[in-house]
Amino acid sequence: MLSNLLNEKTVRIADGKKLDWKTSIKEASKPLLEDGTILNGYVSSMIDVVEKEGPYINIGPGIALAHAQPNGFVNRVGMALLKTKDSIALTSKDHMINIWFVLAAVDSNSHLESIKELTKLLTDPNNVEKLLSANSVCDLLNVIKNVDLNFAVKRKEDKK
Repeated sequence: MLSNLLNEKTVRIADGKKLDWKTSIKEASKPLLEDGTILNGYVSSMIDVVEKEGPYINIGPGIALAHAQPNGFVNRVGMALLKTKDSIALTSKDHMINIWFVLAAVDSNSHLESIKELTKLLTDPNNVEKLLSANSVCDLLNVIKNVDLNFAVKRKEDKK
């Protein structure tokens, strides 16, 4: 379940006034650094990839999914979320971001279920709107928990 990764320990809100895209990725990564999921080298890897490849982590209007190749700086699968009240330019003003997801993967497969659940969350425009308009961590977590519930019900129905 997505809420196993995105919870009160890994979801945060910031005003965004003093952040640029690099510091947004660093801020979004803090919960994963604090709990030992990732090391600082992974944060540097995520930033390096954007510097080399451009704003490919901009996965939808106002949403970024920061990640890098699995490397020795990731200890376990993890995800974190930073919602900034102010939009922040990801490399240019053509890519304004308020929702900063960070994904940490230890290999090429172990995070796929998490990606599937995140996709379920972000492909529903109503969920995206709720995330973008959320004013508290509680608001963000409620959206995530509702998606988890719907995903669980769907799985149950598929097994019948």
